[in-house]
Amino acid sequence: MFLKPDKNLKSIYDINLEELKQNGVKAMLFDLDSTIMASKSAHYTDEMRQWLNIVRENFFMAVVSNNNNEEYIAKVRAISDFPLLFGACKPKTGPVRAFLKQHNVNAKDCVIVGDRPLTDILCGKILGCKTILVDSITANTESKLVRFVRRLERCSIRK
Repeated sequence: MFLKPDKNLKSIYDINLEELKQNGVKAMLFDLDSTIMASKSAHYTDEMRQWLNIVRENFFMAVVSNNNNEEYIAKVRAISDFPLLFGACKPKTGPVRAFLKQHNVNAKDCVIVGDRPLTDILCGKILGCKTILVDSITANTESKLVRFVRRLERCSIRK
């Protein structure tokens, strides 16, 4: 099925970085909200910061986010020391494709990691990237409505 991610993991911390390296992955693009930080929080946990530092030691690492709120973007830029693409318009591929080209990253050497099949995973599949679907990092505290919508969206993928 087209929307089947290459990996479907419970937690971002379950990603096997060594396996990715062995499989030729050179770059990791992460969705921002609900993937590496709580939605609209503009805050990385200490655990996430440490994990992202490990990622950066081994891969080109960047964030590709659909968010276009200028105030929020400024806050995220102030606490991030890696490339960021906002207004990515996922699942459209144009902005992400241009971002990859700007950073000399070949899509086949890249993995896109996100919490949404219909934006993150679909964008990655269209681009020809490897894809990893993870559960929201705030899954335990999200509203019942948000969890329902997430379950509904995940009906579009095949595990």
